[in-house]
Amino acid sequence: MIKGILFDLDGTLLDHRGAADAAINAWLAARRPGHPRLAEAAMLWAGFERPYLAMWQAGECSWEEQRRRRLRAFCQELAVPVPADLDAAYADFAARYRRGWTAYPDVAEAVAGLGGFALGVLTNGGQRMQEAKVRTIGLDGPLATVLTGEVLDGHYKPSPGAYTRAAATLGLAPEQVLLVGDDVANDVTGPAATGMRSVWLDRLGADEPPAGFPRITSLTDLPHLLP
Repeated sequence: MIKGILFDLDGTLLDHRGAADAAINAWLAARRPGHPRLAEAAMLWAGFERPYLAMWQAGECSWEEQRRRRLRAFCQELAVPVPADLDAAYADFAARYRRGWTAYPDVAEAVAGLGGFALGVLTNGGQRMQEAKVRTIGLDGPLATVLTGEVLDGHYKPSPGAYTRAAATLGLAPEQVLLVGDDVANDVTGPAATGMRSVWLDRLGADEPPAGFPRITSLTDLPHLLP
């Protein structure tokens, strides 16, 4: 029986892509107005996200260094001069990104209707940033438990340890927990290896889920899958 629910954060509760796309477009436009590849900027920035985060998660570099590397690669790809102070340049992007943090319209009502379940957030971002996101979108009451690899002994999704440790933090076994998220590998097939159940939140109506896994297109559909 499901007693706890874990939510992914970016792309599930918070519109990360919308905020990041707007921020990097504004960042580039401010530095190179009329850049001929401005229309590609958001796609390029998104493409660099996962590999550079993976470097940090693997312990190859610090959180700050992966940001520097990502921004440097982005500038080089677009033939934009690399800022002399990459930290300050990234801080400018980050400020724009934070101003765009918003929850999806279905989030507040869906979370409010889950009384009786142990709730939490399981995310691969940096601990302080992800906690700040949850506070900003007003979910730090019901979703005060924010779990990243930084507090899960270095285990990030889709490592089995991320799911087992997250469940233990809720005081539950993996099979008593449901994970809801938008990433197939991290939030759907990954937890299955530990016995944790999962639901794919396919907000874009992109494709069919892997066989045997339920799919919803809005969190308003989540109650129909709960006992």
